[in-house]
Amino acid sequence: MAKMRDFDAELKALGERAKLLKQRKIQQYGELVEATGADALDPELLAGALLAAVATKDKTVTTDWSKKGAEFFRGRERRRSSRDPGGKAGSAAAGAEAEPS
Repeated sequence: MAKMRDFDAELKALGERAKLLKQRKIQQYGELVEATGADALDPELLAGALLAAVATKDKTVTTDWSKKGAEFFRGRERRRSSRDPGGKAGSAAAGAEAEPS
């Protein structure tokens, strides 16, 4: 006879996993704010800049911002790799980027 699935336990486990992923995402956003130096900005200024970024529809502007962001992350990977000759930090960064949001 087939084993009965415990849907309640599976649902609870999925809910806990979703909560952990959301917490990780929030933590990573905080780390990004610190890494970019944006933590030195007033919260109102940072919120206003983020709202302006969300509202921007100009593809030229958003493409430029994306390029600058990619350069920022590439620069961080190079610095991280030079500090970690074993390459452990680089693989951790790749794993964090592959994690679904």
